[in-house]
Amino acid sequence: MAKKSAAAGYRDVITEIRKGNYAPVYLLMGEEDYYIDLIAEALENRVVAEDEKDFNSATFYGADTDVKQVISRAQQFPLMSDRQLVMLKEAQAMEKAKTKLETLTSYVNHANPTTVLLITFKGEGLAATSKLVKAISNNGGIVFKSERLKDYQLGTPLAEYCKDKGVRIDDKSINLLCEYIGSPLSKLFGEVDKLAVASGASKTITPELIEAIIGISKEYNSFELVKTLSLRDYPGSMRIIEHFSRNPKQNPGVVVVATLFNYFSRLFIASIARDKSDQSLMDELDLKSSWALTDYKNGIRNYKAATIDSIIHAIRDLDVMSKGVGSTQNEYDLLKELIFKIFTFR
Repeated sequence: MAKKSAAAGYRDVITEIRKGNYAPVYLLMGEEDYYIDLIAEALENRVVAEDEKDFNSATFYGADTDVKQVISRAQQFPLMSDRQLVMLKEAQAMEKAKTKLETLTSYVNHANPTTVLLITFKGEGLAATSKLVKAISNNGGIVFKSERLKDYQLGTPLAEYCKDKGVRIDDKSINLLCEYIGSPLSKLFGEVDKLAVASGASKTITPELIEAIIGISKEYNSFELVKTLSLRDYPGSMRIIEHFSRNPKQNPGVVVVATLFNYFSRLFIASIARDKSDQSLMDELDLKSSWALTDYKNGIRNYKAATIDSIIHAIRDLDVMSKGVGSTQNEYDLLKELIFKIFTFR
């Protein structure tokens, strides 16, 4: 089976497990624990019946086992059952883990057909050139790499999670949660679960509910700052920055700067695009909804491409100065200066 990765691939893996189509070996690795845990849980729940687990399921942990023990158990046959499940969890905790895991290659090349072997490796994971990775891929196994998503990539899996849970959520709420909660997914989805419970019978997550339960202001946040900037609303922009400076824990400067850089970088692309129709811009900017397009259309009307380029350079300079290079001002004073520059660039 082909190599799977990230949010798109995990559903395919889960679907095959639910159908009872098990691979001989699963190597689940990467920095995003959520999908690794989800697939591992599916295997634990499906491969061996509950009343057979005492005999036909074995779990080893990297910190207190070695590969020889895992291989020895995997080579055994199940007791009065078609298959057994052998799990090596937290394999990254083994001393010289990547080197030791390579010794599993010989087993994978001659895997016991009645064993499903699961290996979880959380962190950077093994390289594509690894002998073990190649052996698993060449022998019908699954190599799944669960990469940590960047904040701008979180919207789709968050929307899918809410849909699966039967919870309604609008684009503004998605953006608020992705920006202020961010990754890992387990943390983000945990907040969604809290909000779902708090929403009661409506099962609807709104900016008002987020503000009440989590404390993220629906009026004073980076997305509202982008909105005021796109409309060239100088007083509104400065009010938001002033609010940020009084609430630094909820509005860290590094997040604000990243949001501004992302917006103006995309705005530059939009400003030089030949086709500025809504659908073309959404495709060009990889936007999932027309709601997110409004700030870019306003920005195109209010900023020239050359001005946007100057703004991007100013944001980069701010990022450097906020790290103490060439300035002793705090990040919020620097942000106020940046906002002033944005409105005075020609």
